[in-house]
Amino acid sequence: MTTNAVMNARKSAAALSDEAIYEVVRAPLITEKATLLSERNQVVFKVSLSATKPQIKAAVEKLFDVKVLDVNTLVQKGKTKRVKGRLGRRSDIKKAYVKLAEGQSIDLTAKIS
Repeated sequence: MTTNAVMNARKSAAALSDEAIYEVVRAPLITEKATLLSERNQVVFKVSLSATKPQIKAAVEKLFDVKVLDVNTLVQKGKTKRVKGRLGRRSDIKKAYVKLAEGQSIDLTAKIS
């Protein structure tokens, strides 16, 4: 990546609007693995397929008011399933594993009552 491309990515990530934040970070993933990772200061989110790591970092920092150290992403390919005898396909999902700074945390269950 050239220097200009890196600077443009950082600028676009820093200037995310409120709508863009919710488009980038879709939902938290609450699974057994994600719960175990929370002990190591990591949180897992479902994100947009087109989201970049700098955009995810900026969105999480702005949305939850925390310091993000690292972002790892993966694309989970959708499974092929049979529905009433016909082949169907689930959508691809992009996951982001976000590592938080020491002492930082995100409580995803705080607003559930």
